[in-house]
Amino acid sequence: MEKPYFNGIECPHEYILALKDALNVTTGKWKLAIVSSLLWENKRFTDIQKMINGITPRMLSKELKELELNGIVVRRVYDSTPVLIEYELTPSGRKLNEVINTMIEWGLNHRKQTVEELVG
Repeated sequence: MEKPYFNGIECPHEYILALKDALNVTTGKWKLAIVSSLLWENKRFTDIQKMINGITPRMLSKELKELELNGIVVRRVYDSTPVLIEYELTPSGRKLNEVINTMIEWGLNHRKQTVEELVG
């Protein structure tokens, strides 16, 4: 596989900065799960919480705020009675779909390989 950002001799400074930026936005136990829950449709807070087992309302609120600050999620408040608040992915957030699918594929292959190595 060709490595477009690595020349084989040294890793450019911009490459490290870009990787740190990506990790800063996506690192955490819940962030990619939240992004995944929003890939197919916008959701309300309680709908996201129901999709992600084990996340507390406080943690979901914190992670959504961080994702919003990083330009991954948009919080939309609709003037209605009762007030409706939905979360949706930004175009940049939608691009994480490719990353998530690659990670899933890697995880499935890694699990299969690990099991095969353990079984012999």
